[in-house]
Amino acid sequence: MEIENWVAMKKYLCLFALCGLLCSCVKNFDPDLVDTTPEEELIDEIFTVEGVSFTMKPVSGGTFEMGSLSGSIDERPVHSVTLSTYYIGETEVTQELWQAGMGSNPSRFTGSQRPVEQVSWNDCQEFIEQLNALTGKKFRLPTEAEWEYAARGGNKSKGYIYSGSNDVDAVAWYSDNIESSTHEVKGKLPNELGLYDMSGNVWEWCSDWYDSYSAESATNPQGPSSGSNRVFRGGGWGNNADRCRCANRSNGTPADMDDALGLRLVFQQRRGNHFLHLLLSRIRHRRYEGSHVFARLGRDSSVLCTSE
Repeated sequence: MEIENWVAMKKYLCLFALCGLLCSCVKNFDPDLVDTTPEEELIDEIFTVEGVSFTMKPVSGGTFEMGSLSGSIDERPVHSVTLSTYYIGETEVTQELWQAGMGSNPSRFTGSQRPVEQVSWNDCQEFIEQLNALTGKKFRLPTEAEWEYAARGGNKSKGYIYSGSNDVDAVAWYSDNIESSTHEVKGKLPNELGLYDMSGNVWEWCSDWYDSYSAESATNPQGPSSGSNRVFRGGGWGNNADRCRCANRSNGTPADMDDALGLRLVFQQRRGNHFLHLLLSRIRHRRYEGSHVFARLGRDSSVLCTSE
């Protein structure tokens, strides 16, 4: 009898702690915003597709100055951009992930952990459609603003010229340190957000049509509504250091393919997902005092699942 009473009491205590967590999340939930959870509460998201795992890193929303006064004319005018929180791929899409989604590998320089290349913007849309069907998520290409903000290190930015350093050799595979081919991802140092190869290795397609910048500030810009060329960013293995700068821009038709052109994924937690994600983040990081009780008493999942 005493054992049964103790089990029952543990159930009630666990439920009490869970209610506290739910109330805390409701108090902080704003249905009109994309995920605005503080960065310290956000966690990496790891997905597995056909046995291939990949990691998405959180990028806490913020405001930054997009463009450069010292680069090409299409990097001007420098303008203020505000972005909501999103997730971006820790690495460029690898050949093994593309193979898992598409069943084929178009790359010239083959290797499971090398970035996929020889893919057009249109090919990327087809791949993303397949990936979304397999995962139930809504992956997409980053906007140009999302790409540059992440490359600069988001709200952890230290103002580097390249993604993660002022020393291009520390963070990028480019024409002066490479033997005319791509390299496996994560071979250089990451940037402030833990992102690899945003400078060099392969260029990365963005969702935007290419056009000149506006001087006006913008919130979550999507780029022009139409155009002939799409943006790609980051520089590739055959380019000089200047092309690997965070602010540098390039473009091509949606059908263009190149052995130094690939992609990186983005997704966002939206509205209802924000509530669940905030709850799971608080449990994992024990930010709310009730989560300590939940962690201590809920280690045995059977306590929550056993029926009388």
